[in-house]
Amino acid sequence: MNRAELGVDGMVHWLDDPAHRRFLVRDALAALQFFDASIGSDGGFQTLDLSGRPLPAPLELHVTTRLVHSYALGHLAGRADEAGIIDRGMDLLWRAHRDAQHGGFVWSVQDGSVADGTKLAYGHVFVLLAASSAKLAGHPHADRLLADIAQVLHDRFWDDSAGLLCDEFTRDWQPFSSYRGMNANMHGVEALLAAHEATGEGEYLRRAGRILDFFIAGQAAAHGWRIPEHYDAGWSPDPGYEGNPMFRPAGTTPGHSVEMARLLLQHWDLAGRPDTDAPRQARLLVETALADAWLPGGGLAYTLDFDGRVARPDRYWWPVTEAIGAMAALIKIEPWPADEDWYRRLWRFADATLIDHDCGGWFPEPGAEGRPGTGQFLGKPDIYHALQADLFPLVPGLSQHARTLARARPLKS
Repeated sequence: MNRAELGVDGMVHWLDDPAHRRFLVRDALAALQFFDASIGSDGGFQTLDLSGRPLPAPLELHVTTRLVHSYALGHLAGRADEAGIIDRGMDLLWRAHRDAQHGGFVWSVQDGSVADGTKLAYGHVFVLLAASSAKLAGHPHADRLLADIAQVLHDRFWDDSAGLLCDEFTRDWQPFSSYRGMNANMHGVEALLAAHEATGEGEYLRRAGRILDFFIAGQAAAHGWRIPEHYDAGWSPDPGYEGNPMFRPAGTTPGHSVEMARLLLQHWDLAGRPDTDAPRQARLLVETALADAWLPGGGLAYTLDFDGRVARPDRYWWPVTEAIGAMAALIKIEPWPADEDWYRRLWRFADATLIDHDCGGWFPEPGAEGRPGTGQFLGKPDIYHALQADLFPLVPGLSQHARTLARARPLKS
């Protein structure tokens, strides 16, 4: 990959620059080629180290689902699923992760057995995302999976009085905590919007809107355009909560703010671009996150205190990818001069620090002296965030990415 072709200077937006668009295509193709090795010798999926060798680890639900979703997007964009990731993933979801005894989907499996039977909203919404993307890609078993997961989410996780998703149960659906969280609901919005795009059913769009209203017009607006991550059973923010350092860190997470901004604009677009405050709210989320979290050496701090001060300065790949997607969305609707600068700055940092130009895919975190870090992650966790950062800027709209990619087929050789 020629770094000189990242883009050109001048008045042309990089979204429209042929050199930058070729760069995006090459990066997407390199990542898909790297993650083709995700199918293990036993027919399941395997986590890959930085060079693409398998790592011993249980197969977690979000890994299976994100692979299905990502390869469905790649297929729609014109790159054949040469390794059979979509078929294998759909089989694993139905045969291995799906709990035939209690219903729903277990968190992780290993060697043909359940490793962790916890039922998490976070994992279940990714099943809805995978089923929706597989349906858009024409998979023959997508409707079966979509019907099953939609019913489970409705029966077990959806709190209609609050218009939000509850978080966690034991394998046999006993509640074991009063925790409520933004992360599962944010990815719930993502999945609900994909399900609406795949089926046309308005209830998916309505529920996504209720979640967005609570966290953005409600919580973000009341907290300086930073979104509290953690809540109690009554959906009041719990500022003292700290859980899993990856999925539930203390404080606020600027990467989630930019992700929610992009999803807010996607919902607004699907709703017919009504005369609402959504574009302004999205911009406030993005500008606040970048002002708070961009570090002197580049990259976004992982977490902030509630006043916007950096709490954990760890620099992971996924907040950069989500900031790219959010900035691309803002440029598409009403570009401000600073937007182009931020879009280029984010890609330049990714190109110099995060993208693996030798093997394909992105390093999950930069380490010292230009080497990839190994603090929080083993290997390359997934293709999902980075592939979307490559593909979403290639289409002109804010929504219906899958259908637009299928028409344009930018990855077709």
